Amino acid sequence: KSTLFNRLAGRRIALVADTPGVTRDRKEAEAQLRGRMVKLIDTAGLEESAPETLAGRMRASSASAVSQADLVLFVLDARAGVTPQDEHFAQWLRRQGKPVLLVANK
Repeated sequence: KSTLFNRLAGRRIALVADTPGVTRDRKEAEAQLRGRMVKLIDTAGLEESAPETLAGRMRASSASAVSQADLVLFVLDARAGVTPQDEHFAQWLRRQGKPVLLVANK
Protein backbone atom coordinates (compact mmCIF):
# COMPACT_ATOMS: atom_id res chain seq x y z
CA LYS A 1 0.00 0.00 0.00
CA SER A 2 2.77 2.41 0.92
CA THR A 3 4.53 1.94 -2.42
CA LEU A 4 1.33 2.94 -4.22
CA PHE A 5 0.88 5.91 -1.86
CA ASN A 6 4.44 7.11 -2.55
CA ARG A 7 3.97 6.65 -6.30
CA LEU A 8 0.73 8.64 -6.33
CA ALA A 9 2.30 11.33 -4.13
CA GLY A 10 5.28 11.58 -6.48
CA ARG A 11 7.79 11.30 -3.65
CA ARG A 12 8.87 8.96 -0.87
CA ILE A 13 6.86 9.79 2.26
CA ALA A 14 5.84 6.42 3.65
CA LEU A 15 8.22 3.68 4.72
CA VAL A 16 8.12 0.71 2.34
CA ALA A 17 8.97 -2.92 3.18
CA ASP A 18 8.00 -6.38 1.99
CA THR A 19 6.96 -7.27 5.54
CA PRO A 20 3.29 -6.66 6.40
CA GLY A 21 2.51 -4.33 9.29
CA VAL A 22 5.27 -1.76 8.77
CA THR A 23 2.87 1.19 8.46
CA ARG A 24 1.78 2.26 11.91
CA ASP A 25 1.24 6.00 11.66
CA ARG A 26 -1.11 7.57 9.18
CA LYS A 27 0.70 9.47 6.43
CA GLU A 28 -0.90 12.23 4.35
CA ALA A 29 0.15 14.00 1.18
CA GLU A 30 -1.31 16.47 -1.29
CA ALA A 31 -0.90 15.45 -4.91
CA GLN A 32 -2.12 16.47 -8.31
CA LEU A 33 -3.77 13.63 -10.23
CA ARG A 34 -5.14 14.31 -13.69
CA GLY A 35 -5.21 18.04 -13.02
CA ARG A 36 -6.99 17.78 -9.65
CA MET A 37 -5.52 18.34 -6.23
CA VAL A 38 -6.24 15.39 -3.97
CA LYS A 39 -5.39 14.41 -0.43
CA LEU A 40 -3.84 10.96 -0.15
CA ILE A 41 -3.85 9.02 3.12
CA ASP A 42 -1.76 5.91 3.78
CA THR A 43 -2.89 3.92 6.80
CA ALA A 44 -2.14 0.75 8.66
CA GLY A 45 -4.31 -2.24 7.85
CA LEU A 46 -7.66 -2.95 9.43
CA GLU A 47 -6.75 -5.97 11.55
CA GLU A 48 -9.16 -6.71 14.39
CA SER A 49 -7.61 -5.81 17.76
CA ALA A 50 -8.62 -4.66 21.20
CA PRO A 51 -9.06 -0.85 21.19
CA GLU A 52 -6.51 -0.26 23.96
CA THR A 53 -3.67 -1.99 22.07
CA LEU A 54 -1.33 -0.40 19.53
CA ALA A 55 -2.96 -2.46 16.78
CA GLY A 56 -6.38 -1.30 17.99
CA ARG A 57 -5.35 2.35 17.86
CA MET A 58 -3.90 1.80 14.38
CA ARG A 59 -7.20 0.25 13.27
CA ALA A 60 -9.14 3.19 14.73
CA SER A 61 -6.93 5.62 12.81
CA SER A 62 -7.51 3.65 9.60
CA ALA A 63 -11.27 3.61 10.20
CA SER A 64 -11.19 7.37 10.76
CA ALA A 65 -9.39 7.84 7.43
CA VAL A 66 -12.07 5.76 5.69
CA SER A 67 -14.79 7.94 7.20
CA GLN A 68 -13.05 11.05 5.80
CA ALA A 69 -12.39 9.58 2.35
CA ASP A 70 -14.22 10.31 -0.89
CA LEU A 71 -12.73 7.12 -2.39
CA VAL A 72 -11.07 4.13 -0.72
CA LEU A 73 -8.37 2.11 -2.47
CA PHE A 74 -8.67 -1.41 -1.05
CA VAL A 75 -5.24 -2.94 -1.71
CA LEU A 76 -4.92 -6.73 -1.74
CA ASP A 77 -1.94 -9.02 -2.22
CA ALA A 78 -2.58 -10.66 -5.60
CA ARG A 79 -0.17 -13.49 -4.78
CA ALA A 80 -2.19 -14.49 -1.72
CA GLY A 81 -5.56 -14.22 -3.43
CA VAL A 82 -8.62 -13.03 -1.56
CA THR A 83 -8.32 -14.17 2.05
CA PRO A 84 -11.12 -14.55 4.62
CA GLN A 85 -9.74 -11.42 6.31
CA ASP A 86 -9.98 -9.54 2.99
CA GLU A 87 -13.60 -10.66 2.65
CA HIS A 88 -14.35 -9.53 6.21
CA PHE A 89 -12.96 -6.06 5.56
CA ALA A 90 -14.61 -5.81 2.15
CA GLN A 91 -17.94 -6.33 3.95
CA TRP A 92 -16.96 -3.68 6.52
CA LEU A 93 -16.04 -1.25 3.73
CA ARG A 94 -19.40 -1.81 2.01
CA ARG A 95 -21.18 -0.83 5.22
CA GLN A 96 -19.22 2.45 5.32
CA GLY A 97 -21.00 3.63 2.18
CA LYS A 98 -17.85 4.89 0.46
CA PRO A 99 -16.85 4.15 -3.13
CA VAL A 100 -14.16 1.46 -3.13
CA LEU A 101 -11.63 0.69 -5.84
CA LEU A 102 -10.03 -2.75 -5.55
CA VAL A 103 -6.29 -2.71 -6.24
CA ALA A 104 -4.30 -5.95 -6.52
CA ASN A 105 -0.58 -5.46 -5.98
CA LYS A 106 2.59 -7.52 -6.14
